[in-house]
Amino acid sequence: MKPYQPVSCDIHSQYELYIMRATPLFLKYSDSAEKEKSLHAKAIDLRTRQGEEWLLVQASNEKPFSIRLDHIIECLIDTK
Repeated sequence: MKPYQPVSCDIHSQYELYIMRATPLFLKYSDSAEKEKSLHAKAIDLRTRQGEEWLLVQASNEKPFSIRLDHIIECLIDTK
C-alpha cells in the first residue's frame, strides 16, 4: 500500500459534517489492492491509526468498515 497522503482540513471538516448530519453518501474509493469500488453509505466516524486517517462507513444492513481518507476518489451527497 502506498504511504499515506494527508487530506486537507477542508475535506476533513466536510466528513465531520456528514457524520454529524447522518448524510447519505455515494463514495468512490480504491481498496487496498488499488481496485476502484463504489458504495452508497453513511459516514459514522473518523479515526486515526498509526498516523493515517480513516472514515468509518456503513452501507445498509452491512457491518461498518473503514476507508483510508486518501483512498477516497469521490464523495457526493446521495440524492437517491
